[in-house]
Amino acid sequence: MPNASASSAPFVAFGELLLRMTATGGRLLDELPPIEPFVGGAEANVAVGLARLGHAARMISVIPENALGQGAVNELRRWGVDTSNVFATPGRMGLYFLTPGAIHRRSDIVYDRAGSAFATARFSRFNWAKLLKGAGWLHVSGVTAALGPNSVAAALKAMQTARKLGVNVSFDCNYRPTLWQAWGGDAPALIRGLMAEADLMFGGHRDIELVFGTKFDGADATSVREHNAADFAFAQFPHLKRMVSTRRSQVSADHNRLSGQMFTRERALETETYDIAGIVDRIGGGDAFAAGVLHGLILGEDDQAALNYGIACGCLKHGQPGDISLATHGELVDFLSGGSFDVKR
Repeated sequence: MPNASASSAPFVAFGELLLRMTATGGRLLDELPPIEPFVGGAEANVAVGLARLGHAARMISVIPENALGQGAVNELRRWGVDTSNVFATPGRMGLYFLTPGAIHRRSDIVYDRAGSAFATARFSRFNWAKLLKGAGWLHVSGVTAALGPNSVAAALKAMQTARKLGVNVSFDCNYRPTLWQAWGGDAPALIRGLMAEADLMFGGHRDIELVFGTKFDGADATSVREHNAADFAFAQFPHLKRMVSTRRSQVSADHNRLSGQMFTRERALETETYDIAGIVDRIGGGDAFAAGVLHGLILGEDDQAALNYGIACGCLKHGQPGDISLATHGELVDFLSGGSFDVKR
């Protein structure tokens, strides 16, 4: 296995640590069933995914000064993420409640994040130059931006500082309309400002359509429109080097087909399409995909190899409960080589 952490500067993620409260036994949330908690958060998921893949990863966040916040920090530490820049303050923990989908019933999420310690944190006091010193990458997502004017300003400041310091900037669009609507944020304008700072963007034609209020024509919505949107994005954002996304089709809640695509200024790349039946948990699959792509790029692999790592990591996440991906480099290689399903002894 490549020694990733020895060959790269630390990966840094900025975002909220959450607790996911999951209805168990196939029951609906309004039945008030037994609940299983998991630690999550879009950026934290990527940080853990990269730590498991052998990279040095750090988290920047704010948690409540209580047992729930400490439990979330403990989970990140457990998987090797540096939490020395996760700060505790009085407040409450951000939560979300999940009713997992099954067969023909889709998954449903209820957010309980308003007024959390992270959403109300005084990010204006953060010394971003110090927090990002020595970093190789900064990763932020649109979920953080959607929490309110305080967090979107912090995300933009972090990205702008990273760019000035020569740190690579990764942005996952992660549009969450429920969160934006809760405070009336101008999602198109604010997300567009964040996109402008990114070297690597995780998003597709729908994200570009959202922020620019336009539509991309094409007989094949999963190909021509993506090409057109990528060309448009590169013309609008001079810093952007790569635009990456998954393509998902759903046979049922338990059976999906997944592939990955990447656009650079010179070419378009794609992966094989993988059939994923008997899904255990698809939440966090996009973050796992992002971790896999970043894994390849940090290792210095070519774009196709990085994209392949991404789809391998994303697919493997569907077989594991919880938000975070725990796949190792060896498991990605095994997946891509069509490895055996025999018990490893």
